[in-house]
Amino acid sequence: MISMNKNETHASNSKVFLADKTRSDWFNNGIWYQRNKRDAAIKQIDEWEVLRHLASQIKDHTLSKLDVYLEQFEKQAKENGLIVHWAENAAEHNKIAHEILNKHNIKKIVKSKSMLTEECGLNEFLEDKGIEIIDTDLGERIIQLAGEKPSHIVMPAIHKNRNEIGELFHDKLKTKKSNDPIYLTSEARLHLREKFINAEASISGINFAIAETGTFVICTNEGNADLGMTANSKLHIASMGIEKIIPKQEHLGIFIRMLARNATGQPITTYTSHFTKPLNGGETHIIIVDNKRTKILSSDHFTSSLKCIRCAACMNTCPVYRNSGGHSYNYVIPGPIGAVLAPHYDMKKYGDLPFASTLCGSCTNVCPVKIDLDGLLYKWRQVITENKKGLSMKGLIMKSTAFTLNHAQLYKISGRIAAFFIKNFRPIITKATPWGSGRELPDVPQQSFKEWYKKETKKK
Repeated sequence: MISMNKNETHASNSKVFLADKTRSDWFNNGIWYQRNKRDAAIKQIDEWEVLRHLASQIKDHTLSKLDVYLEQFEKQAKENGLIVHWAENAAEHNKIAHEILNKHNIKKIVKSKSMLTEECGLNEFLEDKGIEIIDTDLGERIIQLAGEKPSHIVMPAIHKNRNEIGELFHDKLKTKKSNDPIYLTSEARLHLREKFINAEASISGINFAIAETGTFVICTNEGNADLGMTANSKLHIASMGIEKIIPKQEHLGIFIRMLARNATGQPITTYTSHFTKPLNGGETHIIIVDNKRTKILSSDHFTSSLKCIRCAACMNTCPVYRNSGGHSYNYVIPGPIGAVLAPHYDMKKYGDLPFASTLCGSCTNVCPVKIDLDGLLYKWRQVITENKKGLSMKGLIMKSTAFTLNHAQLYKISGRIAAFFIKNFRPIITKATPWGSGRELPDVPQQSFKEWYKKETKKK
């Protein structure tokens, strides 16, 4: 089990992850494998860039009229027989969910994958109320049994190998000791099937909500959302962030073609399920959640981050994420998009995340809705630096450098001093900082550019 301290920084948590070289290597290779699958999948669509452009435009348009489309969705959903609730924050979301469950005296719930419920801390909230809530996505169930958080939004247990999962199942589910994936999957199926049959209600997230029809769409590869809603219970709660809206049914095909290809390299998720009405004699509730999304929407620079469709392509390509692990971010969504979203919720706690990036732009290049992720990360660095109180060591160094560069004689003298120290104290300099320990200093030239230029000018 990977242990991360919630009070530590991304850099210090990364050290914990990288201390196990075997794990960090296969994690990196496994994530990059997904990136390669994504690249192969998009090459099969000649109009891929056209789809990206359309998806980006649709999202931009929707965000510009988000209030209109949310109200249209609510109206249509109610006409379809769905019950709609509005939650300003995580606490309201959890309270509404509990009130619904309490009204029906529900004590056993099955839940399919939902990053929003992770964001709201719903599992812990309901467990404290004496309600059993079982994650039914296999990866989510693995980390729930392990008492961990997801390290990836599509593959939440990607940081665990099959030996660890075998030990976990043996301990928690009393299976025989084995690391055979087929056996472990079979045992997980039996374990979860019993939970589905005995569940009294189900909870899910929402991938897309269609304003025109009042329909919500859930994409899974295991069918667990469908099974949870139909196996036994007739009460369903769907948690939805306000940004999940798209205007029309005809727009859905664009996003469906892009989601699975970006996430896992599949042409489409195994199950793409549309829900418009409740089951006969049942109830379906939708909790539409803000939780600071309108703050992001109204921001000067970060509105486009709400276009995200949670495909995780940016994580799969990010060299920092691949080499530091998802838990090092200490936020429900890791990687580049997580580093953009997290500071909105707590700039002090998550202020280091925008700096956990090379700004290489690979995340922006793969984003299916063209979010300028590296640009937003760079903007966050500016905002965070401007909001820091006092002068940091880096700030002091930059001010000193600016002063030196503005004074020719001082620059000349400092160059000679730097050359002297590099020549004579190279090992000390390279080990003085984390930056230096990972790099080699160049050899000091025999003469400075000014000296060379003066000499060459005299020749003429």
